[in-house]
Amino acid sequence: MSYVKKNLIPGETLVYRTGVHWSVLFGPAVVAAIIAAPGIAILAYRDDIASHGVPANVIIVAGMALIVLAGIILAYSVIKKDATEIAVTNRRVIIKTGMTSRRSLEIMIAKVESIGIDETMMGRMLGYGTVLIHGTGGTPEPFRKIAHPSEFRMAVQQQVDGAQR
Repeated sequence: MSYVKKNLIPGETLVYRTGVHWSVLFGPAVVAAIIAAPGIAILAYRDDIASHGVPANVIIVAGMALIVLAGIILAYSVIKKDATEIAVTNRRVIIKTGMTSRRSLEIMIAKVESIGIDETMMGRMLGYGTVLIHGTGGTPEPFRKIAHPSEFRMAVQQQVDGAQR
């Protein structure tokens, strides 16, 4: 069960949910590909390498180790991406980040002073941006590479508007 669903208070309903954009996986995917490519090449040409006197088991272990390392890098990145939860309920804005250590921000809808978004050109094309939330009397909290920041802001604004009525 997700952090957000586990921490809903009685009478609170989930209105909107998003997370970190998939583009955060681009860098780790490139690194994983760079590491996996030699591993695949080693396994593909193991007979040629073995003809130079390298034991076959060493070749296989080396090739597999590079492929496994690439897989670990990619898996870690996906888990880290999925460890961020961002939600709007009818009462709060909830943002939780972190895998082993956790950081959470929960702002009551009535205490949201303003919410802004910052999107680069690439962010606008791919659908991500930085969300900046100002709570009453608090410091602004930036959250980077959030998927669908405009929709998130709209959901928060609708709940703030509804709470003020």
